[in-house]
Amino acid sequence: MKLPTTLLLALLISLLTSAFSVGAERPHIIILLADDLGWHDVSYHGGYIQTPHIDRLANRGVQLDQFYVQSVCTPTRAGLMTGRYPIRLGLQSNVVRPWAQHGLPLDEQTLPSALRDNGYTTAIVGKWHLGHAKAEYLPLQRGFDTQYGHYNGGLNYFTHIRDGGHDWHRNDQANFDEGYTTDLIGTEAARIIEEHDTNQPLFLYVPFKAPHSPFQATEGQLARNQHVEEGRRRTFAAMVTSMDDAIGKIVAAANRKLPAENTLFFFCSDNGGITAVGSNGELRGQKSYVYEGGVRVPTIMAWDGKIKAGSVVKEPLHITDLYPTLLKLSGSKPQQNHPIDGKDAWATISKGASSPHSFILLDSTPFRGAIRMNDWKLVRNGEATAITTTSLGEETWELFNLKDDPYEKQDVKDKFPSTFLVLKEKLQALSGQAVAPHLPANQ
Repeated sequence: MKLPTTLLLALLISLLTSAFSVGAERPHIIILLADDLGWHDVSYHGGYIQTPHIDRLANRGVQLDQFYVQSVCTPTRAGLMTGRYPIRLGLQSNVVRPWAQHGLPLDEQTLPSALRDNGYTTAIVGKWHLGHAKAEYLPLQRGFDTQYGHYNGGLNYFTHIRDGGHDWHRNDQANFDEGYTTDLIGTEAARIIEEHDTNQPLFLYVPFKAPHSPFQATEGQLARNQHVEEGRRRTFAAMVTSMDDAIGKIVAAANRKLPAENTLFFFCSDNGGITAVGSNGELRGQKSYVYEGGVRVPTIMAWDGKIKAGSVVKEPLHITDLYPTLLKLSGSKPQQNHPIDGKDAWATISKGASSPHSFILLDSTPFRGAIRMNDWKLVRNGEATAITTTSLGEETWELFNLKDDPYEKQDVKDKFPSTFLVLKEKLQALSGQAVAPHLPANQ
């Protein structure tokens, strides 16, 4: 039967309107990931380093007060990209070094891959750190349309050299742009936003190198931080200031180009700070340790009209939660071929509902581990670091009640033996599920 022209036109308009409506419901997503930024290295937590742009983002959205990551770079990024604990990936120990032959397993489907399948433009600007030994490990093969930045950590901020090799790339090809890495990352991320076609949703992942070592800053930023007396701490503060300025540039570009009511920002650090130059406040420990100072980080999510401005959520969440949460918010289908450890945390983030977790695995390697269940936290061999590759001797266990003892000063395993056994059995069961980690001997 031949439909009348007016009816065909009406159907076409309806389809186009429907398509536009669905597209409008897919938020633009901007993830800003600091590197080695401590709990007290932001001024909204009372730190001495001024971070006005990060502070404004915190006031614009929700502070996730008990948000957990892994204790070093690569494992956190692996959890973010896959929604799975690093023990599933062999990436629970150490980081991917420049000479390493491994990376994020190739059968893992990533967050940008799932978003791209749902019509997103996907871009990474900054530090990858999930493998580079062969092309299959590189960002353009893992779900990103475009790439700009570096593969390793620890490169020189000015020369972009790490261990004698040049590490700066655009679309996985060597690039020789000159400049301070933090400034280059901020400028490129802002450019991508400014030139983006807003008819298509954007996923922009900006993993900064800052303020990771080597400790190098521009003269201008050092001058702005003259109030910090100790030389290396002044340099570190200047590096944080540079990152804060870059975040300000990125957010400003988004405010100009993207609809605020349809743009989601997420900010956190990839692990705790280094106390020799930064600060985790009263939290125990630092980067590479499983105490709170190593794995609990400043975290913000902002989305105008969807998240209450200036709110604080104190429920425990984990970096793996971003995978299922963002996929649900964007209407994207999970692409993982494996079980996801992360939980949809949107009700917790937006409404302050209870944590979706019955437990959070904070780490498990052959030499140490940690798990949180409600207010309880169990630590195995707390003096071992993420790079520990040999036994430290007699095994130690500590149990803390984080509600009563947030700074992990009192081991109460002898007072609560049944709770200790429950957490110990759970940690041991999860450890039994771990695949063999990539240690220096088998990299």
